[in-house]
Amino acid sequence: MKHFFILLRTSLMILLMIPLISYAAPNKIELLLIEPLDKKRDRVVPIKVYLNKSEHPQPVILFSHGLGGSRENNAYLANYWAAAGYVTVFIQHKGSDIDVWKSAPLGKRMAALKSAISAETAILRFADVHFVIDQLEKWNMQSAHQLNKQLDLEHIGMSGHSFGAHSTLGVAGQKYSLNQNFHDKRIDAFIALSPSPGSDMTPLKAFGHIAKPVLAMTGTLDTNPINEMKASDRKKVYAALPEGNKYQLVLEGAKHFAFGDNKSWRTRGRNPKHHPAIQQISLQFWHAYLKDDADAKKWLQSQNPIITTGLNDVDVWEWK
Repeated sequence: MKHFFILLRTSLMILLMIPLISYAAPNKIELLLIEPLDKKRDRVVPIKVYLNKSEHPQPVILFSHGLGGSRENNAYLANYWAAAGYVTVFIQHKGSDIDVWKSAPLGKRMAALKSAISAETAILRFADVHFVIDQLEKWNMQSAHQLNKQLDLEHIGMSGHSFGAHSTLGVAGQKYSLNQNFHDKRIDAFIALSPSPGSDMTPLKAFGHIAKPVLAMTGTLDTNPINEMKASDRKKVYAALPEGNKYQLVLEGAKHFAFGDNKSWRTRGRNPKHHPAIQQISLQFWHAYLKDDADAKKWLQSQNPIITTGLNDVDVWEWK
């Protein structure tokens, strides 16, 4: 990974908001498509909000898609979490989203994706997360907004898959060259699906100081289709994290796209046990660290994530 350039961190201002679109979803979950504009960066950050309206504010979970994805990805998690009492906010990152490969000629799509992996696009993603939280804080206070008084912003989770896991660990406080750090202190807990150890410093230096709760999920066949990363490399993130509220799930036979919900030749043969287990384990993690649920924490610090979710003995659950 290229060295990161210094990012001028600011509290990004909320400015123009492109009209909001809402439509109905199953189980009374309302879907909001919002495209706020960060004028300071002249950058639109599309989001999709899954809202199960409540009389009381609900904790918030942010999600960052992988390279070439969009805010439409991982709806199986968004709906599951929203139904359980969370407002889920799925972010789309311009410059590393679906438009990168869709706008490229058929024979040049892989090259276009590879070119979108850079320090600059990573920094844009980190800033998108900061900006979205800023927006949520303002919308939560605006009486005319559909999110008014719906958000418990004292309890925020961050999650993502692949490049989105990199975004997640970046705002969790991962260190980069020149001692750069993009930590957002407003976020309380993190789930990284298919995490990457990075390449500009050792995993211990990059992750060894992260004190907040982290759940990493990967698979024994979770290679990187872009840069040929080994599946074993992904486990280096958990190994480097300090003790205290850290967890890892390693699914036997799971490939990189086992954690997504798109259907293509890459997802043929996906183990039908994996998605339900990912849903249940991630939800217990959110309950433990966004709702201070002692029973959920006790469940996590046992072999219940394997036993009660229908996973197999060859799957690995660990904590420290």
